[in-house]
Amino acid sequence: MTRETLTALLLGTGVLGLAGQAQAQDTTLTIESWRNDDLAIWQEKLIPAFEAKNPGIKVVFSPSAPTEYNAALNAKLDAGSAGDLITCRPFDASLELYDKGHLADLTGLAGMDNFTDVAKSAWSTDDGGATFCVPMASVIHGFIYNKDAFEEVGVAVPETEDEFFAALDKLKEDGTYIPMAMGTKDLWEAATMGYQNIGPNYWKGEEGRLALIKGEQKLTDPGWVEPFATLARWKDYLGDGFEAQSYPDSQNLFTLGRAAIYPAGSWEISLFNTQADFEMGAFAPPVKAAGDTCYISDHNDIAIGLNANSPNAEAARTFLSWVASPEFATIYANALPGFFALSSTPVEMEDPLAREFVSWREECESTIRSTYQILSRGTPNLENETWVKSANVINGTDTPQDAAAELQKGLASWYEPQK
Repeated sequence: MTRETLTALLLGTGVLGLAGQAQAQDTTLTIESWRNDDLAIWQEKLIPAFEAKNPGIKVVFSPSAPTEYNAALNAKLDAGSAGDLITCRPFDASLELYDKGHLADLTGLAGMDNFTDVAKSAWSTDDGGATFCVPMASVIHGFIYNKDAFEEVGVAVPETEDEFFAALDKLKEDGTYIPMAMGTKDLWEAATMGYQNIGPNYWKGEEGRLALIKGEQKLTDPGWVEPFATLARWKDYLGDGFEAQSYPDSQNLFTLGRAAIYPAGSWEISLFNTQADFEMGAFAPPVKAAGDTCYISDHNDIAIGLNANSPNAEAARTFLSWVASPEFATIYANALPGFFALSSTPVEMEDPLAREFVSWREECESTIRSTYQILSRGTPNLENETWVKSANVINGTDTPQDAAAELQKGLASWYEPQK
């Protein structure tokens, strides 16, 4: 029997057709990620939900250690051995992968219209013309507080800056609790949970951030100096020895019930839920005066993109469209309370503290940390310098004006629009 005759017989019986169909459907996608702590969530919740709706596409979540991810991923991409789907860090690290041709343009992907320009900004080109990762989650800044402490001391949840400092004064006068738990030893908290937390209410969120990028505002303008002046007032409420207090020290002071307020990122929610034996609440960064528009740092944290050289691009795009869906957003956000979906469709949150944080999106304008896009590409690095200056201002070793002037001088030394 000739090969042609055998082929004809197989086609006639449908055997070859079925075999080809099975082969076409049997696609396995591999996800590269640094979030090895998410392994169980992917294996037990996310992947089964996708595979149930997409038979024939199998997904394997294959994370690296966080500290090794960037180097390992770049080596795999250069060697052509990287997975089909690439978990994306925000801003420059992922933009560099796109510029090198490692990430595909996903601008026209089904589901991308579920995200605002702010949500996509961490994974778009500088001009916004191309988006190369599907946004997965952000973290929101604000303040977590001990409800028992507030009730015991008779402190009201503050909405304005005056109310905020009145609450701190009352807690300090009572003396039972450290009014606010934050140290300056590790530097980054002073900027991340201090300056970037309260700052958007002063520089008006995206309006100020984009004006700084365009060179239309300077770091010595009032909107950028005033949050430093407010931070300088925090010193009196942080307790003895805060200058030597580390990030874990501050976490422990709060969860052990020794401090009443914790300047926070929403990523603390899961940990605090397991460690604190008191009821917690949260409030947004207080506005300067009643009636002012409120702004929150709703900072892009994680996304996922398509390896431009994936042999399974069609199946990968199917998966990415699902990541852009409300179903994925709901599963992910509830599995990791404090990591909030970036899609425009509201997600029903189960955790009460997470619900409080995400509710601010309805009331306030969202922005991202001012130093993360474009402005920290040179030397001195504006993000790292803002850590130092924020800590110095709180410690009292720099005035707000001097801190802002030095940051402006450093930025202007390499960033053309600020020269």
